[in-house]
Amino acid sequence: MKLNSFYPVVMAKVVAESAEFYQRHFGFEVVYESDWYVSLRTGEDQQRSYELALLDAGHPTIPATYRKRAEGLILNMEVDNVDKEYKRLVLDAKLTLEQDIRDEDFGQRHFILSDPGGVLIDVIEMIPPSEEEKSNYLGI
Repeated sequence: MKLNSFYPVVMAKVVAESAEFYQRHFGFEVVYESDWYVSLRTGEDQQRSYELALLDAGHPTIPATYRKRAEGLILNMEVDNVDKEYKRLVLDAKLTLEQDIRDEDFGQRHFILSDPGGVLIDVIEMIPPSEEEKSNYLGI
């Protein structure tokens, strides 16, 4: 199979509120907008663009037994300077912090926020892994 596109569609309780959150704090722009679905895109150019869609969790296009907000989902956002983003998003904007900034042996410095619907957002800067973890990476 050849994929032409791949992006998450997050089922949200309040689509407009979540869309505004991703626009204001993460630089996404609206590509398509209705009262039940918003398609967002961010990026410098076509080669490095990223998409995220938000769908009303109660919309009839979703099978009835699955009509609830997203659970068990983490959106990873890799950045160049996680400390700068921590200051901007946590200290200055006062977004909901779920896990404070820390270094992980597996090669990440990160913190975790949540969006208005409770979806986790892991803001990550890649750092060198510990010697023990280095062997888990292919090609290092």
